[in-house]
Amino acid sequence: MAKAVWNGQTLAESETYETVEGNIYFPEETVKREFLRPSSTTSSCPWKGLARYYTVMVDDQENQDAAWYYPDPKPAARNVKHHIAFWRGVEITK
Repeated sequence: MAKAVWNGQTLAESETYETVEGNIYFPEETVKREFLRPSSTTSSCPWKGLARYYTVMVDDQENQDAAWYYPDPKPAARNVKHHIAFWRGVEITK
């Protein structure tokens, strides 16, 4: 079981997940979307493709760009399609 927690709130929890470069990617249906706000931030990975970000909001506290996903990953990273990962102080346990 993998779990993502920030500011005392569980953001995602799943028995199935993908691990890429040490990051846990949660299936999007296991992520509590009420804590995510779209961000205009993007980044690019040569082998995964274009990443988009979410800002995490819990109890009026904001964690800018603390979640990311690949809407259309390159073939080498297709296992993370429809998955969301967290960082920037979000505690990940498994």
